[in-house]
Amino acid sequence: MKKIGLLVLAALAGVPGLAQDKLSLAGTWEVAFDKGDDAGVHRWQNRSFPHRMQLPGTTDEARLGDSLTLKPALNRESLYQLARRHRYVGTAWYRRTVTIPAGWQGRQIILSLERVLWQSRVFVDGHDASGQEESLTTPHRYDLTRWLSPGQHTLLIRINNTRQYDISYQNLAHAYTDGTQTIWNGAIGSLTLTAHDPVWISHVRTDPSLATKQVKAQVQLHNGSGQPVSGKMQLVARLNGTDLPVSEQVVRLDTGRHHLTFTYDLGPAARPWDEFSPNVYQLTTVFVADDGKSRSRYQTSFGLRQLSTENSLLHINGRRLFLRGTLECAIFPLTGHPPTDRAGWQTVFMTARQYGLNHLRFHSWCPPEAAFDVADSLGFYLQVELPMWSLQVGQDPKADRFIRSEATRISREYGNHPSFCFWSMGNELEGNFDFLSQLVNELKQNDARRLYTTTTYSFQPPHGSWPEAADDYFITQQTRLGWVRGQGIFNSQSPAFTDDYSASLKGLPVPLVTHEVGQYAMFPNMAEIDKYTGVLAPVNLMAIRDDLARKQLLPLADAYLKASGRLAAILYKEELERILRTREASGIQLLDLHDFPGQGTADIGLLDAFWASKGILTPEAFRQFCSPVVPLLRFPKATYTNQETFRATAELANFGAGPLVGITPEWILRDDEGRQLAGGRLPRRTVAVGNGHELGTIEVRLSGVKTARRLTLTLSLPGTPYRNSWSIWVYPATLPAEPADVLVTQSLSEAGQALRAGRKVLFNPDYTALKGVAGKFVPVFWSPVHFPDQAATMGLLCDPKHPAFRAFPTDFHTDWQWWDLCTKSTSLVLPDNRLTPLVRQIDNFANNRQLASLFEANVAGGQLMVCSFDISHDLASRPVARQLRHSLLTYMSSSAFAPSVALEPGQLASLMRTEAVPALDKSGR
Repeated sequence: MKKIGLLVLAALAGVPGLAQDKLSLAGTWEVAFDKGDDAGVHRWQNRSFPHRMQLPGTTDEARLGDSLTLKPALNRESLYQLARRHRYVGTAWYRRTVTIPAGWQGRQIILSLERVLWQSRVFVDGHDASGQEESLTTPHRYDLTRWLSPGQHTLLIRINNTRQYDISYQNLAHAYTDGTQTIWNGAIGSLTLTAHDPVWISHVRTDPSLATKQVKAQVQLHNGSGQPVSGKMQLVARLNGTDLPVSEQVVRLDTGRHHLTFTYDLGPAARPWDEFSPNVYQLTTVFVADDGKSRSRYQTSFGLRQLSTENSLLHINGRRLFLRGTLECAIFPLTGHPPTDRAGWQTVFMTARQYGLNHLRFHSWCPPEAAFDVADSLGFYLQVELPMWSLQVGQDPKADRFIRSEATRISREYGNHPSFCFWSMGNELEGNFDFLSQLVNELKQNDARRLYTTTTYSFQPPHGSWPEAADDYFITQQTRLGWVRGQGIFNSQSPAFTDDYSASLKGLPVPLVTHEVGQYAMFPNMAEIDKYTGVLAPVNLMAIRDDLARKQLLPLADAYLKASGRLAAILYKEELERILRTREASGIQLLDLHDFPGQGTADIGLLDAFWASKGILTPEAFRQFCSPVVPLLRFPKATYTNQETFRATAELANFGAGPLVGITPEWILRDDEGRQLAGGRLPRRTVAVGNGHELGTIEVRLSGVKTARRLTLTLSLPGTPYRNSWSIWVYPATLPAEPADVLVTQSLSEAGQALRAGRKVLFNPDYTALKGVAGKFVPVFWSPVHFPDQAATMGLLCDPKHPAFRAFPTDFHTDWQWWDLCTKSTSLVLPDNRLTPLVRQIDNFANNRQLASLFEANVAGGQLMVCSFDISHDLASRPVARQLRHSLLTYMSSSAFAPSVALEPGQLASLMRTEAVPALDKSGR
């Protein structure tokens, strides 16, 4: 290729006649609904249309379609998802007149609709323009050259948003669903007519090579002049506002379509692209015909990066890569569709960056161009998926053809973007895996610029437990060797912070990324209701609010949110740290940093559906355990006695831009008053990129802790923003004798006798014999509506300043020290809210019952404390239960114990399950 001088740059500037002329079709269109699904244009060309609306836009935004009739109620229909205020699914016709400029005579005219669901057809002056387009994820384009001469024309667009192919189980795939974005009708994004000269460039594919510091440009041209044309092809790359040398080559084109390949040298100073240096090159390709009748320019962007999988680990540009990701499921509650402008996506990606993420997974959909543009500029690694969540993949030839075509379109439309790093064929796919493997291999052969996987996990055994032969990387929640996320561990295994998932990854042939980690449900935010000013109504949240109000629990809603959110944050922290402690792992995909308002109102995010904070955890706090560099600690348990020694091994996960040279880690152990109990420095060292780097050991004798306390250990790297903290709880190994004025019993009969005698009673019944809700440490998984047969609660709520907890340090929410108590308990269902539990369990929002694990009352002349945590058995080996019992008895023995509410004797008996225990009558007998 011949290098030419700066004079040619003038040809690359926006001189008249070089840039293609565009005519925006944004504005007011006439609209009519074709409920009979009649495709006959003759019926619609001259018919009066009853509606007007703006395009780009949707019928939902125009308030057209069936109006919402669903009323808030605590049932599955109301609670399942946000409700469309106006809904239309079917065929709609859009009409307007357009005036073609005289200067467009003899030019090629292309209509582009950036995004449509699902099928479109275009008519000009009653003529079927050029067949039908169908795509859920890429622009619909039509060549209207034959029909659009200079002057006025009637443009008629038929859009059908009904389901065309069976590619989604129950319409759950996020490319086409009412669960997150809506099944909208209309057209969003760019809506334009573009006029090209007779010879024009329709597409340029870029294949960069980091090794050679070159980019191969595959240029597609169309010669519609009717005769051979000679001219010059010119290419120039630009980085950060600076142009590289222009390259030129003489070409001769016969009529028709042509594919030409050019190699452009980026020079020895070429800069790679990654999350730390998101260097995005712009490539401008220009064709200038010798006869001066055709000029065409095409601009695209690319990044110089190399993805690889050495040693079954992800690498970028030869350096270890660890994905810290969350899902994006087309959740845009105001519009019901994804943004097509950079500003909308800037909010998403900048918020994700604030929380330390470098990766987004687009669950069963592909975002518009603007999302890739913003991700390119910020250095985000994207996983795109085909619009597929099917249980019968490869079993419907029509659906299979559509999926293959959609994959080809996605590769062509978005494939140049450096952020497009990973590609899965869909979510939790089942069916014919030979079809999926063949599809992946076909895509690899055509486009090796990214890594591929056949499915983002699968419940079809054995496929979800080990990689397919075609997989470049593997996404799962559980390999055939064991779990790789805490969902299957945190409730059944006593908390241990030494653990990782190495044993589950032994022999894995490709890099592993963990699947949909988290899904810890939080109580919905009632204050969020007022945010829904767009096309979607929060009928689900309104139903919950109204039920809380009826039960006089609405004042507790914010405390429910904060307490359940703090428990979820604690679990998310351990999820992230556990995978970061795993040397063989390459990433994590959270579900989710923000809420998922569908599938039963899955409020599982620290952020709401608008990517706004719920006030649970600050970005700074989240980045302690989710950032390029994370200090880590391995220690065996969360609770100790003061006769033990705390021992831990400090580690570092360094997935930063390079080695950390000459760092000296520091650690400090403090109590809740800020007093330092111990501290020190670990050996100075240089830490390479990667994880599993030991920094040293920490050892603290706890004999100096005389009373029960929570201690916080902070590990930091001075001179950097990187620090992390962990809590442990220390309890006295020996306690004073229990007070004689309080009876502790597990017998209802014995409790009744003591109460009738006016005594104080700590009633601790056998939790397995209670009516109520079985205790668990982990909260509801995903949604109590979508998965009703599971853990029913969302953590505990208490007042840590209550005198009952004076000797039992706690926060207002569940933390790791509660694990033993929660897993050995039953929450009691109180008949009303007259009692104020000292420890209440937060019921799931589908029930909103008054649940208690600890409450006090006056009964039959005596004073009663009921504790449904087991604080009676194996106390020598259960220091937390022993300490709670001590704290309650100390409180009950004091004058502070003065219950304010009376409980009828019969009500106490009604809380018990077994009939073997005699019930108290109204006299207390």
